[in-house]
Amino acid sequence: MKTKHTVEKIGGTSMSRFSDVLQNIILGQRSPEDLYHRIFVVSAYGGITDLLLEHKKTREPGVYGLFANDDVSWAWGDALNRVAERMIAINAELAPLGLDLMTADRFVRERIEGARSCLLDLTRLCSFGHFQLEEHLMTVREMLSAVGEAHSAFNTVQILQNYGINARLVDLSGWMEECALPIDEKIQSVFSEIDVTQEMPVVTGYTRCKEGLMATFDRGYSEITFSKVACLTGASEAIIHKEFHLSSGDPKLMGPENVAPMGRTSYDVADQLSDLGMEAIHPQAAKGLRQAGIPIRVKNTFEPDHPGTVIDGQYRSKEACVEIIAGRESVLAIEIFDQDRVGYHDREAAVCDVFRRFRMQSIAKNLNANTIIHYVDSSLKRANRLTEALEETFPGAEVTIRKVALIAAIGSNMKVPGFLAKATGALLEAGVNILAVQQSMRQVDMQFIVAEEDYARAAKALHKRLVEDEAHKENAATGAGAMAP
Repeated sequence: MKTKHTVEKIGGTSMSRFSDVLQNIILGQRSPEDLYHRIFVVSAYGGITDLLLEHKKTREPGVYGLFANDDVSWAWGDALNRVAERMIAINAELAPLGLDLMTADRFVRERIEGARSCLLDLTRLCSFGHFQLEEHLMTVREMLSAVGEAHSAFNTVQILQNYGINARLVDLSGWMEECALPIDEKIQSVFSEIDVTQEMPVVTGYTRCKEGLMATFDRGYSEITFSKVACLTGASEAIIHKEFHLSSGDPKLMGPENVAPMGRTSYDVADQLSDLGMEAIHPQAAKGLRQAGIPIRVKNTFEPDHPGTVIDGQYRSKEACVEIIAGRESVLAIEIFDQDRVGYHDREAAVCDVFRRFRMQSIAKNLNANTIIHYVDSSLKRANRLTEALEETFPGAEVTIRKVALIAAIGSNMKVPGFLAKATGALLEAGVNILAVQQSMRQVDMQFIVAEEDYARAAKALHKRLVEDEAHKENAATGAGAMAP
């Protein structure tokens, strides 16, 4: 594909306000000719994937969770009915935009009943001793995920066609396909037949492929699809539309008047944010775009005239500064204290082996002569099982779990003395006790571990001292307005 075009991803919360998406992102003030040269990758409507799999935050089971963990009741069937009802309700909400309800509802019923038939057949098959349900659960998870993505993509195409746009559904979900191709081959094959100068492809955020996206990326799969489509079609820019700006801090916590869009930052900063669980972009998705030299632009769906924040591989702020305060309010600190292993240089590798066995990813870690602490985002139940395994592996060790919070100050250029002193001073003045602190030699971030109940106070104190106060100093020196991005 030799044309100059963008690939644009629309998140689930934005999709749930599709009239805004239509006016702010797709139509705008564009002439008919300017509507094209764009590929859209769409997520499921907000909350649908939670109903299909499990709630992302509370972990309340959806269809998949009930099917995987309950082999005696048919609760998953009732949950699937609720998904269908919610999807049809969404269709009704979109009717004023020109969505044909008969066609849209028929599409929902076809996908929902197709999924139900597959799950019933699998249940019957696994009632025989030769077949184990656990061996098929990842396939089930992938199939259910695809239902939500296909629903939103199908509706989008129908609405756009009603507006006279030559929109084309690109269903990568693998529905009724006999075999799965490698992801690169699949995307290249589909787009070799598409002319983006004359058509507007609307792509499902989920791609069924030989590699199995869910097994590696779980619910980050839509960003992998987005990245792959951008890289394989040679996009000039990859744009992410979200319900908020990528700002210097959480406006709900800091106050909207105290934060500002970042404007520009680096892939290095984006990686740190991803590691903290902030939804800027999945690190593996960013990796592909970085290697292809494609910049990412994060835009606010509801402020279409704002240029957003550009992420690229070359950016480094001219003046040393903290660009963003981010963190996780609830983290588990797993501490392994073992005096008997002082001097054993392989003890960290042995601890990591246990973490790998439980597929537990550390956000950060500290260690000294006799103590190793891993900070993880996990349920307490799962962490307790890990703790039991650590105690079996290291019989003389004392293993404890504590709930804490992690806050980071991040910037593309922080290589000057003083930031760490300012940060610790701000926390001292706010009455926050620092449990642990670390800064890497790259000096792109400082991480502070504090008590869980101190998270909000600590985050606001750091933002005030390292972002707001510094911005006001710079504006006073230049005569610029407060908190200009």
